[in-house]
Amino acid sequence: MRIAVVSDIHGNRRAFQAVLADLRQIAPDLVVHGGDLAAGGAHPAEIIDQVHSLGWPGVCGNTDEMLWAPERLSEFAAAQPKLANIFAMVRETIAPTVASIGEARLRWLQNLPALYSHEAFTLVHASPGDLWRAPMPNASDQELRNTYNSLDAPLAVYGHIHCPFIRRLPGMAFANTGSVSQSYDGDTRASYLVIDGEHLTIRRVEYDVQSEAEELLCSGLLHAGWMARILLAGKYCSPDE
Repeated sequence: MRIAVVSDIHGNRRAFQAVLADLRQIAPDLVVHGGDLAAGGAHPAEIIDQVHSLGWPGVCGNTDEMLWAPERLSEFAAAQPKLANIFAMVRETIAPTVASIGEARLRWLQNLPALYSHEAFTLVHASPGDLWRAPMPNASDQELRNTYNSLDAPLAVYGHIHCPFIRRLPGMAFANTGSVSQSYDGDTRASYLVIDGEHLTIRRVEYDVQSEAEELLCSGLLHAGWMARILLAGKYCSPDE
């Protein structure tokens, strides 16, 4: 059985359309989404509608959760005072994003589960019981085990960090899907994971990043310039850069 896991679309229509075209070539038997569907892009409502209409099962992400529970962002930010300015900017995007997607889409996001379990893998957005924290690609083997052992799965899959990787350890494997939008690993292409039996593959998909960034700049979204710079760089950029 071939399975695709697509995560962190962040309202990016061009990247998502490119991934959909690539999925048609791969022809998976199942597609699952890893959350963070809407916030951070020019087309949040459209992405939610498309994912909903495709009928993909999936999980809730942290930027989904913050739309109806902004206090969760505040709690996470309080533990990282050096990043207070960045989290304040993110918080400012919540109200306009909620207004853009409307009540029905917000409730659909709110009903997404925190965990998706399949016989081949278990998917969470970040970590079990925590949508906001997840191991980075350079995490130790022990950190990965400590974080995901409770899933009791042969393969733990997550998104959130926007940096794809695959690591196999005795008795368990770990895979990060990367992100459809706002890559943080220096590669501007969209990223998703394919599970084909024991074979794990990170797919990278080109799309018109420049046009998406330009549309984002014209969207009226708060702090669009910052988000556009991240798209164009393929890595995280400080708002002050």
